[in-house]
Amino acid sequence: MALADTFQSIVDSLPDDWTDLELDFRLVDETRYIEAATLLVTCNAQPYSKHDQHWKLLVAHRFGHAAAVPAVHAALRLLDDVAIDGTLTVTDVRTGRVEVTPTWGRPRSVVDEFRRIRAQ
Repeated sequence: MALADTFQSIVDSLPDDWTDLELDFRLVDETRYIEAATLLVTCNAQPYSKHDQHWKLLVAHRFGHAAAVPAVHAALRLLDDVAIDGTLTVTDVRTGRVEVTPTWGRPRSVVDEFRRIRAQ
């Protein structure tokens, strides 16, 4: 299965309230490390070390300090397009967290609209 399709199946299997996803991506062919690193920069992949050919991919669902699902999917699709093979492993999933935004001093209509948008 292609990397992008594998990633999409992982995301589709998660509950709707997931917030953070951590994946481990390992290259099959170490000689393509530089090429893969160039393509993975678009989703801010973090290499584990200079000697290992694998990265940590941090993905955010609706908010947070990580790459968005479409950005990670696009990066993995780029790897598929140039036939770079690897494996994806889920290392951590966080669910049930809620974004906290200070609403002090804001009009009630803004607070209500924010809650309405985030309740979806």
